[in-house]
Amino acid sequence: MIRDVETYAALKQPMCIQNDTIPDALFQEYGVNRGLRDINGVGVLTGLTRISNIVAFRTEDGKRIPCEGELWYRGYNVKDLILAQEPDRFGFERTAYLLLFGQLPTESELVEFTEILAGCRTLPTNFTRDVIMKAPSRDIMNSMTRSVLTLGNYDDKAGQGGLDNSIRQCIRLIAEFPMLAAYGYHAYNHYENDESMYIHRPDPTLSTAENLLQMLRPDRSYTKLEAKALDIALILHMEHGGGNNSTFTTRVVTSSGSDTYSTVAAALCSLKGPKHGGANIKVVEMTRDLKTTLEDWTDEKQVASYLTRLLNKEAFDRAGLIYGMGHAIYSISDPRERLLRTFVQWLAEEKGRDKELHLYQTIEMLAPKIIAGNRPIYKGVSPNVDFYSGFLYELLNIPLELYTPLFAIARIVGWSAHRIEELVGAGKIIRPAYKSIV
Repeated sequence: MIRDVETYAALKQPMCIQNDTIPDALFQEYGVNRGLRDINGVGVLTGLTRISNIVAFRTEDGKRIPCEGELWYRGYNVKDLILAQEPDRFGFERTAYLLLFGQLPTESELVEFTEILAGCRTLPTNFTRDVIMKAPSRDIMNSMTRSVLTLGNYDDKAGQGGLDNSIRQCIRLIAEFPMLAAYGYHAYNHYENDESMYIHRPDPTLSTAENLLQMLRPDRSYTKLEAKALDIALILHMEHGGGNNSTFTTRVVTSSGSDTYSTVAAALCSLKGPKHGGANIKVVEMTRDLKTTLEDWTDEKQVASYLTRLLNKEAFDRAGLIYGMGHAIYSISDPRERLLRTFVQWLAEEKGRDKELHLYQTIEMLAPKIIAGNRPIYKGVSPNVDFYSGFLYELLNIPLELYTPLFAIARIVGWSAHRIEELVGAGKIIRPAYKSIV
Protein backbone atom coordinates (compact mmCIF):
# COMPACT_ATOMS: atom_id res chain seq x y z
CA MET A 1 0.00 0.00 0.00
CA ILE A 2 1.35 3.42 -1.03
CA ARG A 3 1.33 6.01 1.75
CA ASP A 4 3.39 8.78 0.13
CA VAL A 5 1.08 11.28 -1.60
CA GLU A 6 3.65 12.35 -4.22
CA THR A 7 4.21 8.78 -5.36
CA TYR A 8 0.47 8.13 -5.29
CA ALA A 9 -0.24 11.25 -7.43
CA ALA A 10 2.40 10.25 -9.99
CA LEU A 11 0.90 6.78 -10.33
CA LYS A 12 -2.61 8.17 -10.76
CA GLN A 13 -1.64 10.72 -13.38
CA PRO A 14 -2.02 8.35 -16.38
CA MET A 15 -5.51 7.40 -15.18
CA CYS A 16 -6.57 11.06 -15.15
CA ILE A 17 -5.13 11.61 -18.62
CA GLN A 18 -6.93 8.55 -19.97
CA ASN A 19 -10.32 9.38 -18.46
CA ASP A 20 -10.29 13.18 -18.83
CA THR A 21 -9.02 13.61 -22.39
CA ILE A 22 -11.72 14.87 -24.76
CA PRO A 23 -10.70 14.80 -28.44
CA ASP A 24 -11.05 17.87 -30.67
CA ALA A 25 -13.45 15.95 -32.91
CA LEU A 26 -16.08 15.88 -30.14
CA PHE A 27 -15.82 19.65 -29.65
CA GLN A 28 -16.46 20.05 -33.38
CA GLU A 29 -19.31 17.52 -33.33
CA TYR A 30 -21.18 19.34 -30.57
CA GLY A 31 -20.28 22.84 -31.79
CA VAL A 32 -18.37 23.74 -28.62
CA ASN A 33 -15.48 26.20 -28.86
CA ARG A 34 -12.40 25.36 -26.79
CA GLY A 35 -11.47 28.27 -24.56
CA LEU A 36 -14.72 30.00 -25.62
CA ARG A 37 -13.01 30.97 -28.89
CA ASP A 38 -13.52 29.78 -32.44
CA ILE A 39 -10.78 28.76 -34.88
CA ASN A 40 -10.26 32.43 -35.82
CA GLY A 41 -9.80 33.46 -32.22
CA VAL A 42 -13.19 35.17 -31.94
CA GLY A 43 -14.62 34.88 -28.45
CA VAL A 44 -18.09 33.58 -27.67
CA LEU A 45 -20.34 36.52 -26.82
CA THR A 46 -21.08 36.27 -23.08
CA GLY A 47 -21.95 39.81 -22.01
CA LEU A 48 -22.33 43.50 -22.78
CA THR A 49 -20.14 46.34 -21.50
CA ARG A 50 -19.71 50.09 -21.84
CA ILE A 51 -16.20 50.11 -20.37
CA SER A 52 -13.93 49.35 -23.30
CA ASN A 53 -13.89 48.15 -26.88
CA ILE A 54 -11.28 46.23 -28.85
CA VAL A 55 -11.18 46.57 -32.63
CA ALA A 56 -9.27 43.99 -34.67
CA PHE A 57 -11.61 43.48 -37.66
CA ARG A 58 -13.98 45.56 -39.76
CA THR A 59 -16.98 44.27 -41.69
CA GLU A 60 -17.02 44.95 -45.42
CA ASP A 61 -19.68 43.42 -47.70
CA GLY A 62 -20.58 41.00 -44.92
CA LYS A 63 -17.00 39.79 -44.51
CA ARG A 64 -14.68 40.23 -41.54
CA ILE A 65 -11.55 42.01 -42.71
CA PRO A 66 -8.49 42.28 -40.40
CA CYS A 67 -7.51 45.87 -39.60
CA GLU A 68 -5.03 47.78 -37.49
CA GLY A 69 -5.85 47.15 -33.84
CA GLU A 70 -7.59 49.78 -31.75
CA LEU A 71 -8.34 49.96 -28.02
CA TRP A 72 -11.05 52.27 -26.73
CA TYR A 73 -11.70 53.27 -23.11
CA ARG A 74 -15.25 54.55 -22.54
CA GLY A 75 -15.48 55.78 -26.13
CA TYR A 76 -11.98 57.32 -26.23
CA ASN A 77 -9.20 55.84 -28.32
CA VAL A 78 -6.33 55.03 -25.95
CA LYS A 79 -3.91 56.42 -28.50
CA ASP A 80 -5.65 59.79 -28.34
CA LEU A 81 -5.75 59.72 -24.54
CA ILE A 82 -2.00 59.18 -24.39
CA LEU A 83 -0.97 61.56 -27.16
CA ALA A 84 -3.18 64.30 -25.70
CA GLN A 85 -1.33 64.22 -22.39
CA GLU A 86 0.82 67.20 -21.54
CA PRO A 87 4.52 66.23 -21.43
CA ASP A 88 4.93 67.16 -17.76
CA ARG A 89 1.77 65.40 -16.52
CA PHE A 90 0.92 61.76 -15.79
CA GLY A 91 -2.20 60.01 -17.04
CA PHE A 92 -2.80 57.02 -14.77
CA GLU A 93 -5.11 58.84 -12.36
CA ARG A 94 -7.06 60.61 -15.11
CA THR A 95 -7.57 57.36 -17.05
CA ALA A 96 -8.56 55.49 -13.89
CA TYR A 97 -11.27 58.08 -13.23
CA LEU A 98 -12.53 57.66 -16.80
CA LEU A 99 -12.79 53.88 -16.52
CA LEU A 100 -14.36 53.88 -13.07
CA PHE A 101 -16.96 56.60 -13.59
CA GLY A 102 -17.52 56.69 -17.34
CA GLN A 103 -16.32 60.19 -18.19
CA LEU A 104 -13.13 62.21 -18.16
CA PRO A 105 -12.70 64.32 -15.03
CA THR A 106 -12.68 68.09 -14.98
CA GLU A 107 -9.55 69.67 -13.55
CA SER A 108 -11.14 70.01 -10.11
CA GLU A 109 -12.51 66.45 -10.24
CA LEU A 110 -9.04 65.13 -11.13
CA VAL A 111 -7.44 67.03 -8.25
CA GLU A 112 -10.08 65.66 -5.87
CA PHE A 113 -9.70 62.07 -7.12
CA THR A 114 -5.90 62.27 -6.99
CA GLU A 115 -6.05 63.49 -3.40
CA ILE A 116 -8.49 60.70 -2.49
CA LEU A 117 -6.06 58.12 -3.93
CA ALA A 118 -3.14 59.71 -2.07
CA GLY A 119 -5.11 59.57 1.18
CA CYS A 120 -5.77 55.86 0.63
CA ARG A 121 -2.08 54.98 0.18
CA THR A 122 -1.82 53.65 3.69
CA LEU A 123 -1.96 50.18 5.19
CA PRO A 124 -3.34 49.20 8.59
CA THR A 125 -1.00 49.59 11.58
CA ASN A 126 1.76 46.94 11.53
CA PHE A 127 0.22 45.33 8.40
CA THR A 128 3.53 45.48 6.49
CA ARG A 129 5.36 43.79 9.37
CA ASP A 130 2.74 41.27 10.45
CA VAL A 131 1.27 40.24 7.08
CA ILE A 132 3.79 40.97 4.34
CA MET A 133 7.15 40.51 6.06
CA LYS A 134 6.31 37.50 8.20
CA ALA A 135 5.54 35.30 5.18
CA PRO A 136 7.87 36.47 2.36
CA SER A 137 7.49 34.74 -0.99
CA ARG A 138 9.28 34.85 -4.31
CA ASP A 139 5.80 34.69 -5.85
CA ILE A 140 4.74 38.29 -5.24
CA MET A 141 1.33 37.59 -6.80
CA ASN A 142 0.66 35.06 -4.02
CA SER A 143 1.85 37.62 -1.48
CA MET A 144 -0.50 40.24 -2.91
CA THR A 145 -3.42 37.82 -2.97
CA ARG A 146 -2.87 36.92 0.67
CA SER A 147 -2.58 40.61 1.54
CA VAL A 148 -5.81 41.50 -0.27
CA LEU A 149 -7.76 38.79 1.57
CA THR A 150 -6.23 39.89 4.88
CA LEU A 151 -7.14 43.53 4.23
CA GLY A 152 -10.74 42.35 4.22
CA ASN A 153 -10.29 41.41 7.88
CA TYR A 154 -9.44 45.03 8.68
CA ASP A 155 -12.54 46.37 6.92
CA ASP A 156 -15.61 46.49 9.15
CA LYS A 157 -17.78 46.64 6.03
CA ALA A 158 -15.93 43.96 4.07
CA GLY A 159 -18.98 41.83 3.37
CA GLN A 160 -21.64 44.51 3.33
CA GLY A 161 -23.58 45.24 0.15
CA GLY A 162 -24.11 48.63 -1.40
CA LEU A 163 -22.57 50.04 -4.53
CA ASP A 164 -20.94 52.91 -2.65
CA ASN A 165 -19.20 50.42 -0.35
CA SER A 166 -17.75 48.51 -3.31
CA ILE A 167 -16.59 51.75 -4.94
CA ARG A 168 -14.84 52.71 -1.70
CA GLN A 169 -13.14 49.33 -1.47
CA CYS A 170 -12.05 49.41 -5.12
CA ILE A 171 -10.52 52.88 -4.77
CA ARG A 172 -8.63 51.81 -1.66
CA LEU A 173 -7.26 48.71 -3.40
CA ILE A 174 -6.18 50.74 -6.45
CA ALA A 175 -4.21 52.98 -4.08
CA GLU A 176 -2.80 50.12 -2.00
CA PHE A 177 -1.70 47.76 -4.78
CA PRO A 178 1.66 49.51 -5.45
CA MET A 179 2.56 49.16 -1.76
CA LEU A 180 1.52 45.51 -1.61
CA ALA A 181 3.75 44.76 -4.61
CA ALA A 182 6.77 46.86 -3.61
CA TYR A 183 6.79 45.81 0.05
CA GLY A 184 6.16 42.19 -0.91
CA TYR A 185 9.24 42.26 -3.12
CA HIS A 186 11.44 43.96 -0.52
CA ALA A 187 10.44 41.37 2.10
CA TYR A 188 11.33 38.53 -0.27
CA ASN A 189 14.57 40.22 -1.36
CA HIS A 190 15.66 40.72 2.24
CA TYR A 191 14.70 37.43 3.82
CA GLU A 192 15.32 35.13 0.86
CA ASN A 193 18.17 36.92 -0.98
CA ASP A 194 19.82 38.44 2.12
CA GLU A 195 19.72 41.93 0.62
CA SER A 196 19.20 45.21 2.48
CA MET A 197 15.70 46.06 3.67
CA TYR A 198 14.16 49.47 3.06
CA ILE A 199 10.52 50.53 3.13
CA HIS A 200 9.77 53.90 1.56
CA ARG A 201 6.43 55.52 2.28
CA PRO A 202 4.39 56.82 -0.66
CA ASP A 203 4.66 60.54 -1.33
CA PRO A 204 1.19 62.15 -1.61
CA THR A 205 2.51 64.72 -4.06
CA LEU A 206 3.67 62.09 -6.58
CA SER A 207 1.81 60.13 -9.25
CA THR A 208 1.27 56.38 -9.09
CA ALA A 209 4.17 55.75 -11.50
CA GLU A 210 6.52 58.03 -9.59
CA ASN A 211 5.59 56.46 -6.27
CA LEU A 212 6.23 52.99 -7.65
CA LEU A 213 9.75 53.90 -8.73
CA GLN A 214 10.65 55.74 -5.54
CA MET A 215 9.33 52.89 -3.38
CA LEU A 216 11.35 50.32 -5.32
CA ARG A 217 14.71 52.09 -5.42
CA PRO A 218 17.12 52.44 -2.48
CA ASP A 219 17.87 56.10 -3.28
CA ARG A 220 14.26 56.87 -4.35
CA SER A 221 15.55 58.59 -7.50
CA TYR A 222 14.21 58.34 -11.07
CA THR A 223 14.22 60.35 -14.26
CA LYS A 224 11.18 62.06 -15.71
CA LEU A 225 11.33 59.79 -18.78
CA GLU A 226 11.43 56.67 -16.60
CA ALA A 227 8.31 57.73 -14.72
CA LYS A 228 6.56 58.77 -17.92
CA ALA A 229 7.31 55.44 -19.63
CA LEU A 230 6.02 53.49 -16.62
CA ASP A 231 2.90 55.68 -16.50
CA ILE A 232 2.17 54.87 -20.16
CA ALA A 233 2.69 51.14 -19.53
CA LEU A 234 0.22 51.24 -16.64
CA ILE A 235 -2.39 53.01 -18.75
CA LEU A 236 -2.02 50.48 -21.57
CA HIS A 237 -2.40 47.53 -19.17
CA MET A 238 -5.29 49.07 -17.27
CA GLU A 239 -8.17 47.50 -19.20
CA HIS A 240 -8.74 45.15 -22.11
CA GLY A 241 -12.38 44.20 -22.39
CA GLY A 242 -14.58 41.93 -20.32
CA GLY A 243 -13.44 38.76 -22.07
CA ASN A 244 -9.84 38.53 -20.88
CA ASN A 245 -9.37 35.79 -18.32
CA SER A 246 -8.92 37.82 -15.13
CA THR A 247 -11.63 40.36 -15.94
CA PHE A 248 -14.07 37.59 -16.81
CA THR A 249 -13.14 36.01 -13.47
CA THR A 250 -13.96 39.34 -11.80
CA ARG A 251 -17.40 39.41 -13.37
CA VAL A 252 -18.10 35.74 -12.61
CA VAL A 253 -17.20 36.08 -8.93
CA THR A 254 -19.02 39.43 -8.64
CA SER A 255 -22.16 37.86 -10.14
CA SER A 256 -22.20 35.31 -7.31
CA GLY A 257 -22.62 38.10 -4.76
CA SER A 258 -19.14 37.71 -3.31
CA ASP A 259 -17.31 40.63 -1.65
CA THR A 260 -14.75 42.94 -3.25
CA TYR A 261 -11.70 41.41 -1.54
CA SER A 262 -12.58 37.85 -2.58
CA THR A 263 -13.35 39.03 -6.10
CA VAL A 264 -10.04 40.84 -6.52
CA ALA A 265 -8.14 37.92 -4.99
CA ALA A 266 -9.71 35.60 -7.57
CA ALA A 267 -8.72 38.00 -10.36
CA LEU A 268 -5.13 38.05 -9.08
CA CYS A 269 -5.02 34.26 -9.12
CA SER A 270 -6.23 34.30 -12.72
CA LEU A 271 -3.75 36.96 -13.84
CA LYS A 272 -0.71 35.18 -12.40
CA GLY A 273 -1.06 32.32 -14.90
CA PRO A 274 1.77 32.30 -17.48
CA LYS A 275 -0.80 32.25 -20.31
CA HIS A 276 -2.19 35.56 -19.08
CA GLY A 277 -0.07 37.94 -17.00
CA GLY A 278 3.29 36.19 -17.11
CA ALA A 279 3.99 36.38 -20.83
CA ASN A 280 6.39 39.36 -20.71
CA ILE A 281 8.65 37.41 -18.35
CA LYS A 282 8.95 34.73 -21.02
CA VAL A 283 9.91 37.35 -23.61
CA VAL A 284 12.77 38.63 -21.46
CA GLU A 285 13.95 35.11 -20.61
CA MET A 286 13.77 34.16 -24.29
CA THR A 287 15.92 37.10 -25.40
CA ARG A 288 18.43 36.42 -22.62
CA ASP A 289 18.70 32.82 -23.80
CA LEU A 290 19.13 34.02 -27.37
CA LYS A 291 22.01 36.30 -26.39
CA THR A 292 23.83 33.54 -24.50
CA THR A 293 23.20 30.92 -27.20
CA LEU A 294 24.22 32.78 -30.36
CA GLU A 295 27.80 33.62 -31.27
CA ASP A 296 26.69 36.98 -32.67
CA TRP A 297 23.16 38.06 -31.70
CA THR A 298 23.46 41.11 -33.93
CA ASP A 299 23.58 38.80 -36.97
CA GLU A 300 20.12 38.66 -38.54
CA LYS A 301 20.65 35.18 -39.99
CA GLN A 302 21.62 33.75 -36.61
CA VAL A 303 18.58 35.36 -35.00
CA ALA A 304 16.31 33.93 -37.70
CA SER A 305 17.84 30.48 -37.17
CA TYR A 306 17.22 30.72 -33.41
CA LEU A 307 13.59 31.73 -33.93
CA THR A 308 13.09 28.77 -36.26
CA ARG A 309 14.54 26.44 -33.62
CA LEU A 310 12.13 27.94 -31.10
CA LEU A 311 9.17 27.01 -33.29
CA ASN A 312 10.60 23.52 -33.79
CA LYS A 313 10.90 23.05 -30.00
CA GLU A 314 14.69 22.89 -30.25
CA ALA A 315 15.60 25.98 -28.21
CA PHE A 316 14.86 27.79 -24.92
CA ASP A 317 11.96 26.07 -23.10
CA ARG A 318 11.09 23.87 -26.11
CA ALA A 319 7.46 24.95 -26.00
CA GLY A 320 7.37 25.75 -29.73
CA LEU A 321 6.54 29.42 -29.12
CA ILE A 322 8.09 32.76 -29.98
CA TYR A 323 6.98 34.72 -26.96
CA GLY A 324 5.46 38.14 -27.45
CA MET A 325 4.14 37.22 -30.89
CA GLY A 326 0.45 36.88 -31.66
CA HIS A 327 -2.66 37.74 -29.69
CA ALA A 328 -6.03 36.13 -29.05
CA ILE A 329 -7.83 39.07 -30.71
CA TYR A 330 -5.45 41.32 -32.64
CA SER A 331 -4.06 40.22 -35.99
CA ILE A 332 -2.41 43.07 -37.91
CA SER A 333 -1.26 45.03 -34.86
CA ASP A 334 -1.69 45.41 -31.12
CA PRO A 335 -2.22 49.16 -30.52
CA ARG A 336 -0.68 48.91 -27.06
CA GLU A 337 2.56 47.55 -28.51
CA ARG A 338 2.64 50.32 -31.11
CA LEU A 339 2.34 52.99 -28.42
CA LEU A 340 4.69 51.38 -25.91
CA ARG A 341 7.57 50.75 -28.28
CA THR A 342 8.03 54.50 -28.86
CA PHE A 343 8.70 55.09 -25.17
CA VAL A 344 10.86 51.96 -25.01
CA GLN A 345 12.97 53.38 -27.84
CA TRP A 346 13.43 56.70 -26.05
CA LEU A 347 14.32 54.98 -22.79
CA ALA A 348 16.77 52.59 -24.47
CA GLU A 349 18.50 55.54 -26.08
CA GLU A 350 18.65 57.39 -22.75
CA LYS A 351 20.30 54.37 -21.13
CA GLY A 352 22.63 53.46 -24.01
CA ARG A 353 20.87 50.16 -24.72
CA ASP A 354 20.50 50.70 -28.49
CA LYS A 355 22.08 47.35 -29.32
CA GLU A 356 19.45 45.43 -27.35
CA LEU A 357 16.69 47.60 -28.79
CA HIS A 358 17.88 46.63 -32.27
CA LEU A 359 17.64 42.95 -31.28
CA TYR A 360 13.99 43.39 -30.28
CA GLN A 361 13.31 45.23 -33.51
CA THR A 362 14.95 42.41 -35.48
CA ILE A 363 12.80 39.78 -33.74
CA GLU A 364 9.72 41.94 -34.34
CA MET A 365 10.53 42.02 -38.05
CA LEU A 366 11.49 38.35 -38.51
CA ALA A 367 9.14 36.44 -36.21
CA PRO A 368 5.81 36.96 -38.06
CA LYS A 369 7.38 35.79 -41.34
CA ILE A 370 8.98 32.74 -39.74
CA ILE A 371 5.76 31.76 -37.93
CA ALA A 372 3.70 32.13 -41.12
CA GLY A 373 6.18 29.96 -42.98
CA ASN A 374 6.17 27.17 -40.43
CA ARG A 375 2.53 26.62 -39.40
CA PRO A 376 -1.06 27.31 -40.50
CA ILE A 377 -2.19 30.84 -39.65
CA TYR A 378 -5.90 31.55 -39.27
CA LYS A 379 -5.35 35.23 -38.64
CA GLY A 380 -2.38 37.58 -38.75
CA VAL A 381 0.53 37.42 -36.32
CA SER A 382 2.02 40.58 -34.86
CA PRO A 383 3.88 41.58 -31.68
CA ASN A 384 1.67 42.01 -28.63
CA VAL A 385 2.09 44.39 -25.70
CA ASP A 386 4.11 41.80 -23.76
CA PHE A 387 6.85 41.89 -26.39
CA TYR A 388 8.13 45.31 -25.31
CA SER A 389 6.73 45.65 -21.77
CA GLY A 390 9.25 43.19 -20.35
CA PHE A 391 12.13 45.05 -22.02
CA LEU A 392 10.73 48.32 -20.63
CA TYR A 393 10.71 46.92 -17.08
CA GLU A 394 14.24 45.63 -17.62
CA LEU A 395 15.31 49.13 -18.70
CA LEU A 396 13.74 50.42 -15.48
CA ASN A 397 15.77 47.89 -13.44
CA ILE A 398 12.57 46.29 -12.17
CA PRO A 399 13.14 42.67 -11.09
CA LEU A 400 11.39 39.83 -12.92
CA GLU A 401 9.42 38.96 -9.79
CA LEU A 402 7.49 42.24 -10.18
CA TYR A 403 6.55 42.04 -13.87
CA THR A 404 3.17 40.39 -13.31
CA PRO A 405 2.44 42.43 -10.15
CA LEU A 406 2.95 45.57 -12.26
CA PHE A 407 0.29 44.22 -14.61
CA ALA A 408 -2.00 43.79 -11.58
CA ILE A 409 -1.30 47.34 -10.34
CA ALA A 410 -2.70 48.58 -13.65
CA ARG A 411 -5.45 46.02 -14.22
CA ILE A 412 -7.04 46.49 -10.77
CA VAL A 413 -8.61 49.60 -12.32
CA GLY A 414 -10.25 47.59 -15.10
CA TRP A 415 -11.35 44.90 -12.67
CA SER A 416 -12.92 47.55 -10.46
CA ALA A 417 -14.77 49.14 -13.38
CA HIS A 418 -16.18 45.76 -14.45
CA ARG A 419 -17.15 44.86 -10.89
CA ILE A 420 -19.06 48.14 -10.59
CA GLU A 421 -20.76 47.59 -13.95
CA GLU A 422 -21.75 44.04 -12.95
CA LEU A 423 -23.16 45.30 -9.65
CA VAL A 424 -25.11 48.11 -11.30
CA GLY A 425 -26.57 45.64 -13.80
CA ALA A 426 -27.55 43.30 -10.94
CA GLY A 427 -27.94 40.47 -13.45
CA LYS A 428 -28.13 36.74 -12.93
CA ILE A 429 -25.25 34.68 -11.65
CA ILE A 430 -22.98 33.77 -14.55
CA ARG A 431 -23.47 30.06 -15.14
CA PRO A 432 -22.49 28.65 -18.57
CA ALA A 433 -23.41 25.09 -19.58
CA TYR A 434 -21.25 22.02 -20.08
CA LYS A 435 -22.45 18.99 -22.02
CA SER A 436 -21.77 15.55 -20.58
CA ILE A 437 -20.37 13.07 -23.11
CA VAL A 438 -20.30 10.03 -20.81
